Amino acid sequence: MEEPHLIKEIENAFKKYRYAILTTIGCIIGISLIAIAIGRSLILGETTSLATFIMIHFAGYLFFILAAVELLFIHMILLGYNPSLLILLALATAVTAQAIDYNIGKLASKKVIKDIIGQKRYERSKGRIEKFGDPAIFIFNLFPLSSPILILVAGMINYKYKKILLYSVPALTIKYLFLAVMFYRPM
Repeated sequence: MEEPHLIKEIENAFKKYRYAILTTIGCIIGISLIAIAIGRSLILGETTSLATFIMIHFAGYLFFILAAVELLFIHMILLGYNPSLLILLALATAVTAQAIDYNIGKLASKKVIKDIIGQKRYERSKGRIEKFGDPAIFIFNLFPLSSPILILVAGMINYKYKKILLYSVPALTIKYLFLAVMFYRPM
């Protein structure tokens, strides 16, 4: 009779800590992708390819994978890749992933999304959008904050997608221009 009780406890623990578990899994996946790409280039003396950059950067802007894609951007700059090309690719992949996040939020039921990201995180993101709206979208994209979750919740509350683009693209551009200026050293 102990087994069903243990299973019930495991289910309850998962429900209670599901966001932490999913976030940890997402972080592990994201950090692993970056580590594999950078580690491979360091060990083999090769440069990280643009295809790898595109895949990891895109994945890093999906709400269920957290990755410090800014570090990958800096790595690519230090390898000598053209900053203008990297900025263009970073913007294209980030905006594409954000469109997916937004549409998932818009199409998926609120219960499913709340189960994935958690009620508290949903409420916080919703509160930020309702209270600060456009500035919140700008700031969360300007800094390495959790903009994918904010965009997901914006889709859930039917925030206008044109406004998201209007504030995401300039913020992302500023962020990546700043990083390029800080780390680019012509060879």
